[in-house]
Amino acid sequence: MNPKVDFYFNNSQKWQAELEQLRRISLDCQLTEELKWGSPCYTLQGRNIVLIHEFKEYCAFLFFKGALLNDSEGILIQQSKNVQAARQIRFTNIQEIVDKEAVLKAYIYEAIEVEKAGLEVKFKKTEEFILVEEFQKKLEELPALKAAFEALTPGRQRAYMLHFSAPKQSKTRESRVEKCMPQILEGKGLNDY
Repeated sequence: MNPKVDFYFNNSQKWQAELEQLRRISLDCQLTEELKWGSPCYTLQGRNIVLIHEFKEYCAFLFFKGALLNDSEGILIQQSKNVQAARQIRFTNIQEIVDKEAVLKAYIYEAIEVEKAGLEVKFKKTEEFILVEEFQKKLEELPALKAAFEALTPGRQRAYMLHFSAPKQSKTRESRVEKCMPQILEGKGLNDY
């Protein structure tokens, strides 16, 4: 156990028993406990294997390369359609964790083997993401915007493309594009301040 992580387990109001059970299972699998992104992260030789996190409705194991796991039990969940690699196993009570302990350990050991084998998730290329009409039109009208957007890293480009494509209404998509144009022209990503 890493004392830097203790606060996470001690501060949980709703999921303390469940989180402690997930912690024990992770440590039983001989992983190193670290604190990453404010959450307990379990690693093998510095490589992320599984993360424990909590939400209002559930707590979960997050497998960083979950998309590569066999999922023989059909329990891995893709958080959203845009999540490419990670998969969650969600819990709403401690009994679910106790009942699935052997399965959870098997998933962790499989994730360890995936990491040892050096397997990588094949991510969609930036050009495979949707470029909404409202943004495409602005890129055609404003060469400076197009140049600034193309100069962004692929990850920043994808973040904008996802952000612009999320709303159902054209008016909302157009509003998002207008709001983000100054930031793109400054060479900043969606979450850069």
